[in-house]
Amino acid sequence: MEAAWTLPGTVHPVGRQRNLFEAAATYVAACAENDEQRSSEAARWVTPEALTFGVNELACRAVIALARERDESPYRVARSLLGLPAA
Repeated sequence: MEAAWTLPGTVHPVGRQRNLFEAAATYVAACAENDEQRSSEAARWVTPEALTFGVNELACRAVIALARERDESPYRVARSLLGLPAA
């Protein structure tokens, strides 16, 4: 499986265009690791709207995967991840 982000110092071909899912994966992973430089770089790869869409898609897929793994509803998993009480 290919990594969702590239290692520091990795050189990309000039003019290489990254897609919104690559930008979202890199952005979210960098934010989770508190890597402000990498998250800022990823945010420049695509438009803010595209990044928002990609982050939303990543969040949905992550919640669905965790819900299946935990055998719980996506609603319950999402609330749990955000530290909200069960409703």
